Amino acid sequence: MAMPFYHRMGNVPPKRHTQFRRPDGALYREQVMGTKGFSGIQSILYHHDAPTEIAEASLLGERAPRYEAPGALRHRHFRTAGLAAGGDAVEGRRYVLGNEDVRIAVASPTEAMAYYYRNGDGDELLFVREGEGAVETMFGTLRYGPGDYIVLPVGTIYRVVPDEGAGTRLLVVETNSWLAPPKRYRNDRGQLLEHSPYCERDIRPPGKLETFTDEGEFEVRLRKDGRLHAHVYARHPLNVVGWDGYLYPWILNIGDFEPITGRVHQPPPVHQTFEGDGFVVCSFCPRLYDYHPQAIPAPYAHSNVDSDEVLYYVRGHFGSRKGIEEGSLTLHPAGIPHGPHPGKAEASIGKKETTELAVMIDTFRPLRVAEQAQGIEDGGYARSWLTAPPKP
Repeated sequence: MAMPFYHRMGNVPPKRHTQFRRPDGALYREQVMGTKGFSGIQSILYHHDAPTEIAEASLLGERAPRYEAPGALRHRHFRTAGLAAGGDAVEGRRYVLGNEDVRIAVASPTEAMAYYYRNGDGDELLFVREGEGAVETMFGTLRYGPGDYIVLPVGTIYRVVPDEGAGTRLLVVETNSWLAPPKRYRNDRGQLLEHSPYCERDIRPPGKLETFTDEGEFEVRLRKDGRLHAHVYARHPLNVVGWDGYLYPWILNIGDFEPITGRVHQPPPVHQTFEGDGFVVCSFCPRLYDYHPQAIPAPYAHSNVDSDEVLYYVRGHFGSRKGIEEGSLTLHPAGIPHGPHPGKAEASIGKKETTELAVMIDTFRPLRVAEQAQGIEDGGYARSWLTAPPKP
């Protein structure tokens, strides 16, 4: 993961790796948290008490999604809006798709996490379709609202606390690597360039750092290699008094993504928002349509010969599809073409703008469908391109 800029919160000593003392004379405990050993980006955190005081460790069990057996290659549509809300933002996840690089889930938490959590395999991305609340982390608290992308670096201790009655609905992207702004939008110093669809001013770091010094038993659950572990700490895990660096959680709202348009239809890479190892994330936002006098605003049919395409529909009218609703999630796998539904290309001619809002995930290894998603599938979607219904 790479951040565009350095950030600092709380109290830190003038020089790293030097004595930094509490009011009672004891040392604050320094923690270097970095990627790629000691050659990637990092932050240095200063804890009131040592972050290594684990009183108990246990294995909670397997947590890797179970996938359906291979079947016919076809386009798929999953209606996630009908899933019942409940649980918290981790245990309440319903997995839809996954592969060796990424897992895609949805969650509609109704309660705060009674424990803390960290992903030890890679970064996480939470997209907020609905609701408001807070993500409490070791780096501070982030307030979230509709349209927020919440980026959580690997190893970050956090818990999600939805506002009461706010109806939080999340799209969850769990990675086995890192997540960052696309390299082509950054210079050799990491700064976002003038042609980038968003810039540093659009990024929200944690807004408040609270230091908790409570003693007791505090559970931190850790996901690693498809297994879930429980660590019980003797002191509160959010006891950081200050930190600085380039590695920390942050938020980008999809409404701050500035669409790139042209005289004719632009390909999906212009919508790219993040990249990871083996996948990319794109944002389809309200925008002006193509302005060539003969333009066809609807996308042309295309073959994803080396990537699977996932679209998560947030709101608005999606001009190239029929039968799609808010919360729909479609899979267009590599190997077969897809494009606008019959009549949609013609209907788009002459239109000046679109109100669609959607998140797209393209993966470069095939995705598998999780068993949890089988009950919400639209079984007729693969035949929805037929101009006439098939004969019985």
